[in-house]
Amino acid sequence: MTGEPARVRQMWHLVEPPHAVLYYAPEAFEEAAALGYDTGERWASYFAWRAAPLGAAGADEAVRTFHSFAPEMVGRHVPAAWTVAGPDAVRAARLRAVDRTYRALFGDQVEGPELAEAAALARRAAEAAAPGIPGGLGAANSALPWPDAPHLALWQAATVLREHRGDGHIAALAGAGLDPVESLVSFAAIGAASTEVFASRGWSSREWDAARRRLQERGLLAADGTATDAGRELRAQVERRTDEEAAAPWRALGEPGRERLVELLGEPWLKVIGSGLLPSENTLGVGKV
Repeated sequence: MTGEPARVRQMWHLVEPPHAVLYYAPEAFEEAAALGYDTGERWASYFAWRAAPLGAAGADEAVRTFHSFAPEMVGRHVPAAWTVAGPDAVRAARLRAVDRTYRALFGDQVEGPELAEAAALARRAAEAAAPGIPGGLGAANSALPWPDAPHLALWQAATVLREHRGDGHIAALAGAGLDPVESLVSFAAIGAASTEVFASRGWSSREWDAARRRLQERGLLAADGTATDAGRELRAQVERRTDEEAAAPWRALGEPGRERLVELLGEPWLKVIGSGLLPSENTLGVGKV
């Protein structure tokens, strides 16, 4: 892969870890516990953190937004999340969580000029992503006020950019005729992650096997569950369409701005990866697609 799609995907790989650290950092679990969420496992706070920009979303809206998760799993957490804390309180707490997490990871860099410059560039790109797909998490996060602190603005920009890409990815999957569970089965079939990792999305073995059979009937999966040539080509088309949908912010930033952001975020990115907070294998296929 070369040209603009490669650059767009590189930028996704760059902004995803600084965003996703919220879902794993001990500081974030402490903030979630202070709100009253059960932190014995990560999903109660995960759904609250991500859904809060939507407001007090109901189950149907959350199911559409959290496309890859089984509806039953989503329904266990939303709208129940808002009986623990309202969306405004959750949004304030997630910024406190990011503040504490970034200070723990980056130390004095949080107050430095390079992080401020990175935040300004990332914000420029993120503002070009608005309004995005109506009702999606990209648009919802774009509508939030920008924090004053540069490191928090950087996180918010990374969040807008990755959710904007995610909304486009959902549209690309729908365009390829892949329902939510088929999306995961077909992704596992090309080796994006192991089936065990995708089990975190809550689909039953019965639902997974039924999706496999449907994809086999379409000629997209072989008998052993791996992707056929047609299946690999369909997934490649989905990723190309996703890159196209995600390209506008990076075009707006321009090549010099993009290269400068890569340079500025190199060291913070390594600190996030080196922290050990993020799982080595993920359902997004970061580093594999």
